[in-house]
Amino acid sequence: MEGREKYQLKIEDIHLSFGGLKALNGVTTGVRSGEIFSIIGPNGAGKTCLLNCINRFYHPEKGKTLFEGQDLSRLKAHKIASLGIARTFQNVELFGHMTVLDNIKLGAHIHMKSGSISGGIYYGKTRREEMALREHIEEEIIDLLEIEQIRKKTVHTLPYGLQKRVELARALAMRPKILLLDEPATGMNLEETEDIARFILDINEEWGVTIILIEHDMGVVMDISDRICVLDFGQKIAEGEPEEIRHNEHVIRAYLGEEDVTYSRLGA
Repeated sequence: MEGREKYQLKIEDIHLSFGGLKALNGVTTGVRSGEIFSIIGPNGAGKTCLLNCINRFYHPEKGKTLFEGQDLSRLKAHKIASLGIARTFQNVELFGHMTVLDNIKLGAHIHMKSGSISGGIYYGKTRREEMALREHIEEEIIDLLEIEQIRKKTVHTLPYGLQKRVELARALAMRPKILLLDEPATGMNLEETEDIARFILDINEEWGVTIILIEHDMGVVMDISDRICVLDFGQKIAEGEPEEIRHNEHVIRAYLGEEDVTYSRLGA
């Protein structure tokens, strides 16, 4: 096993079952600080299950996850978030009756330090925190994701592609060290997909946020990933840089089947 010191996040021998179904079977991998690390595989391979184990939505029966050397195994999901691990989901999980700005602000609640008394009458520390939060959201996050024109709109009135941006903005409001993105381009057209890929690169390069990405669009994965981990039936079958994965016969077989293993340009 490679040394732990080189990884910001280390996943060790994770096993997860649902009844008699083995969703994850001894998955071990590691994510380096500042990289875009993609997890790919056919439907049902265990990709989302692995993310759910990282942020403790699921509790594996065996194995552990280390974040900056800290074992996450016994922590609650909200504690994982406060450590600096944020998450978006396959399906948009927003408060549709609230404005874009209010949805984004909810992501920062874990960092608010003021007490209930000062919060109730809105003065002093509470007001300063609120102003700093608004400045961070409006001058950095909203600007980065190009959603200035919709910040006061009610979320349920927005098209799907913009709702996905708002969910990403809310995750960024948590000021994450690692951002878990579960199929951020799903349901998007080509232009929207190109935009979301550009935003992911900007978040990674300009803000220094480590990205763990699940995505079915192999063009996006191959273009922006530093390394890729491939799952199939709950097991890791390959890991490496995009060019290694593109030509890996085990990966091609998992996606295309035995008869098409000669096709060696996955995502080309």
